[in-house]
Amino acid sequence: MDVRSEIREFLTSRRARITPEQAGLRTYGSGARRVPGLRREEVASLAGVSIAYYTKLERGDTSGVSDTVLEALARALQLDEPERAHLFDLARAAQPTSRPRRRRVPKHIRPGVQRLLDAINAPAIVRNGRMDILGTNRLGRALYPELHSSPNEPASLARFTFLDPGAATLFVDWDQAADDSVAVLRNEAGRNPLDRDLSDLVGELSTRSDEFRTRWARHDVRYHDTGTKRLHHPLVGLLELTYEGLALIADPDLTMFVFTAEVGSKSEEALNLLASWTATPDPETADADHEEQPRHRHRA
Repeated sequence: MDVRSEIREFLTSRRARITPEQAGLRTYGSGARRVPGLRREEVASLAGVSIAYYTKLERGDTSGVSDTVLEALARALQLDEPERAHLFDLARAAQPTSRPRRRRVPKHIRPGVQRLLDAINAPAIVRNGRMDILGTNRLGRALYPELHSSPNEPASLARFTFLDPGAATLFVDWDQAADDSVAVLRNEAGRNPLDRDLSDLVGELSTRSDEFRTRWARHDVRYHDTGTKRLHHPLVGLLELTYEGLALIADPDLTMFVFTAEVGSKSEEALNLLASWTATPDPETADADHEEQPRHRHRA
């Protein structure tokens, strides 16, 4: 990823979405403005920096920028917490004196994490920031049957969402699922801009999906740690589930997601039915949720 371009496009997109009225600025005259949203000089004034300095930042040159200035920019552009964190990530990645180190994103989960998944009496998965599913329990696999039937390894929620026709049927709110997927990938790009696998994934999806390409150009970021997901499951019908993201302290690049249904709801009945159907799997798929892991592995 070209970090300078990412900074330029992120700041430009955030500036374009805020009107002078939203920023508390007075406008004069009735003529049309030549740019959407705020002008550069207006952002500079709101942030308390010179126009020349803000222009330098918006061109992607954040060398030597202080946290104080970044905080002022975040306030001027009315960034929410995920956007603020993304701005700081990009600024750190662009520093010439502290070139970002390529982090190795895990491609497998530890046996202890798999045992934890298996002990959870609810659908549960573990994914990385690229939205690769690296581990799941039996009910988690049953929740996304078409995703896990894909020959690609590891299973990718991002690829499934944009490239598999079944996603539009499974996700009742497909647009929301698509927006969330892109926002998660954008967030990961700021945290780990040298991740070649992520760059390859973004390139593939941009080439093969107009829906992805349009969303990627928006530069939206958000946290995806809790919420509601509605699925039209092929076996049990409509499921409305709450998900919670749990950080794995020993594996900071991985997140566990656990899905639950409201007590006494139809979704709970459907989830219980799905659990009963998956309680005694056929022999060919009994160990499918463990097949991603090599038998012998040493942690680096």
